[in-house]
Amino acid sequence: MGARESVETDFLRRFSSPHKFLIRSPGRVNLIGEHTDYNDGFVMPLAIEQSLYLALRPRRDRRIAAHSLDLGTTVEFSLGDFSDTRSGWGEYLKGTAWALRESGFALDGWDGVLASEIPIGAGLSSSAALELGTAMAFQSVSGFSWNPVEMARLGQRAENAWVGVNSGIMDQMIIALGQAGSALKIDCRSLDYEPVPLPDGVVIVIIDSATRRGASGLADSAYNDRRGECEAASRWFGLDSLRDLTLERLEAEIGRMPDVLYRRARHVLSENDRVHEGVAAMRRGDAVRLGEVLRAGHLSQRDDFETSLPEIDALVRAANEHPGCFGARLTGGGFGGCAVSLVAAGQVEHFMSKTGEKYGSRTGLAAKFYTTSAMDGVRVIDGAG
Repeated sequence: MGARESVETDFLRRFSSPHKFLIRSPGRVNLIGEHTDYNDGFVMPLAIEQSLYLALRPRRDRRIAAHSLDLGTTVEFSLGDFSDTRSGWGEYLKGTAWALRESGFALDGWDGVLASEIPIGAGLSSSAALELGTAMAFQSVSGFSWNPVEMARLGQRAENAWVGVNSGIMDQMIIALGQAGSALKIDCRSLDYEPVPLPDGVVIVIIDSATRRGASGLADSAYNDRRGECEAASRWFGLDSLRDLTLERLEAEIGRMPDVLYRRARHVLSENDRVHEGVAAMRRGDAVRLGEVLRAGHLSQRDDFETSLPEIDALVRAANEHPGCFGARLTGGGFGGCAVSLVAAGQVEHFMSKTGEKYGSRTGLAAKFYTTSAMDGVRVIDGAG
């Protein structure tokens, strides 16, 4: 039974009545543009088929009761009085409620059951899917207007100020705004965005390396450290953001600025360029050039930004060795998780088999493979109840 069917069935069993709303909130995979979002840069993600599903009904006492089928636990709190315990998945619900309330939205309560197909800690934005799914749950029962960019901002605020992960806005933006068949090029400063169609004859294959960050995800990884290093590099040049730094100005500081700050900045600048190159390749339908962009992006993440792991490098190398693979790289925040690969449509099965064999022989780990398409963003997919 899939996640959608599970939440519908369990909701009926648990509450003895059908759900009123069913929400699908997708994960995301980022084709190119890693760690550029919080530097006011450019990214090119897409919403994926693997999603979180949330079945719910309104309640009148301004309380939330949400049960996770994946974790077997229930989170309950009152919208009139709740606090941050900095522990558990319920903080994403409370953080989203807090961000909405602080922005002046009147919120009603709800009962819900949720389940997810998005691997946790794999760099596919399971947390942002939960934030945007929660925001849409509140919109569904409370009736306020839905502005996707505003909701993305509030989801990011929940993650930054409540959960404590100093992330950029890419994940929330693509989950709020995803379009079927296309990636989105997003300017993370202006929040302007444009759809970019995927090349014909190419399948996106996500490969879960079976490596994970710490138990609390990005919050106890070096993610926040990387953001701090980027901010330090910006201060070195007297800038508010690395978006405003030029490569020429950076190169002029070789030997003077700390090497680690130089390499962090070089990654961000070159990665922004790779987003533009990737967009141009996609608009030409040039899968070969797009694959080259992804391969270069991985090397930059590995060497300049140091967000890869030996296991991830082994996985990317195994993927890129396959003749049917245009290119593969680490995707997401890093320090474990998934690789994204572009594979010729007729070679997907052989690619997954051979890449899995090589990765297993080199690391002793069993990779999981997910094929996906670009999907719409968060939606109420059943409001009949």
